[in-house]
Amino acid sequence: MSKEVINIQGLQKTYVLDGVQVHALQGIDLIVHQGEYLAIMGPSGSGKSTLMNIIGCLDVPDQGSYWLNGQDVTQMPSDALAQIRNRELGFVFQNFNLLARTSALENVETPLIYAGIGKAERRRRATDMLLRLGLGERMYHMPNQLSGGQQQRVAIARALVTQPSLLLADEPTGNMDTTTSAELLSLLAQLNQEDGLTIVLITHEADVAARAQRRLILIDGRLEGEQ
Repeated sequence: MSKEVINIQGLQKTYVLDGVQVHALQGIDLIVHQGEYLAIMGPSGSGKSTLMNIIGCLDVPDQGSYWLNGQDVTQMPSDALAQIRNRELGFVFQNFNLLARTSALENVETPLIYAGIGKAERRRRATDMLLRLGLGERMYHMPNQLSGGQQQRVAIARALVTQPSLLLADEPTGNMDTTTSAELLSLLAQLNQEDGLTIVLITHEADVAARAQRRLILIDGRLEGEQ
C-alpha cells in the first residue's frame, strides 16, 4: 500500500454563531493514500468547507489529530503551517483567485516567489507548467483576456508549480458551463492517473464526484458513507 498523505482521527470543530454552537465537524476519521483521487460530497452546511480548510492547514481542529505526510500539523504554529501550505499543498478554488493585474505567467510564478525560488528558475517552471496545460499562447494574457476554463487552468498551473504532494479542489467547476467543466475534470483525472497526483475534491454535484476513484458523503459534520 502506498504511503498515507492524510491521516485524520477524531476531528472535531465547533463554531459559535450568534451565540449558538455549531458543530461543524463531529468526529471525522479519514485516511488518504498517495495517488488517490477522493471526492467529498455533501449539501451546503454539511461541514465540507470546514474540513477542506483544516486539510489545507487554513484552520485547526478543536479536537482530534491530523497528520500530513507523517507530520502532526495540528501542533504546528502558524508560520510553520504557512510553510506547509506553500510546500506541500496546491489549492484550486471556484473563483480562480487570480491576480487581476498580472499575466497568466506571473500568476503561476507567484507561489515560487514565496518559496524563495530565483527569477530564472521561476520563469522556467511557470512556463513549463503553462505549456503542459495547453496555455502556451496565453501565458502573457491578463485574466480578463482569458475564458473561464483558461483561467481555471492558470489556477491549476499555479497550484501545481510548487510540485505539491496534495491538490485540494474546492468546487472547481462551480462557475463553469458543462463543456468547460468536463474539460477540467478530464484534466484532473489525467494529472491523477499519469502523474500520480493525490487529489481531494469538494463538491455538491454527483456528476463531478463520479469522476473520482472514491467518494465520501459528509452530512451534518459526519462522514455517513462511501461510494
